[in-house]
Amino acid sequence: MSGKFGKIFKTRKPVIAMVHFGALPGAPLHDADAGLEGLLEGVRNDLKALQEAGVDAVMFGNENDRPYEFKVDAASTATMAYIIGQVRHEITVPFGVNVLWDPMATMALAAATGAVFAREIFTGTHASDMGMWLPDAGAAMRYRDRLGRRDLALMYNISAEFAWSLDQRSLPDRARSAVFSSIPDAILVSGVITGEAAALSDLEAVKRVVPDVPVLANTGVKHATVADVLKIADGCVVGSSLKVDGNTWNPVDPARARDFMDKARKARGD
Repeated sequence: MSGKFGKIFKTRKPVIAMVHFGALPGAPLHDADAGLEGLLEGVRNDLKALQEAGVDAVMFGNENDRPYEFKVDAASTATMAYIIGQVRHEITVPFGVNVLWDPMATMALAAATGAVFAREIFTGTHASDMGMWLPDAGAAMRYRDRLGRRDLALMYNISAEFAWSLDQRSLPDRARSAVFSSIPDAILVSGVITGEAAALSDLEAVKRVVPDVPVLANTGVKHATVADVLKIADGCVVGSSLKVDGNTWNPVDPARARDFMDKARKARGD
């Protein structure tokens, strides 16, 4: 792939592994007793396990800041920046960020940490668990540029989790339109909730209409399905499958992560 995606990911069909933060200060599930040191320990341990397993990239996200918000507390972004800064010298692969579900906060975090890619819901109109979802790709991209990060690759998740698109065009039509109107560096296709797979037929249909833009599976890629996914997609984002017992909220299981990467490498002919 050419463009920013090809410059960032030297490996064909990269596996981007999630480093999930524990709930951050101010979030209902935050462990105040463990504090920042507990958050740092969890991130550091997962990062180490994933890199030793041979993942191609990592992405830091605040998946446990439930209930989710469209405009996150400044403390969330600041804490993520602090923790990433603490482990920055330990990161040996390309890394990205995602502050759920706040594109502006995601841009700020990427600028503060030196992330090379970012993921978010940038387009569409959605009815969601959090209320009406009205992202603004134009504002987010202009903010990225004002922060001096034109180099930051933006991955557009076009099938929002925890939500229903009020745009009744087909998923391929929405993908084609987003590419034309909002110039993403990659398109992500998701299932309906974290850990649930996107349909292979959806991946195929989207890839067919945007052949020149990287299309990645964003959720629910498992050991048993990664080979089939990578036959179609230009890569994948994986989180839950690499955790102890395949549970999103557990720490990374080094053995599961290694096994997943063995299967991914075999599937792409490494």
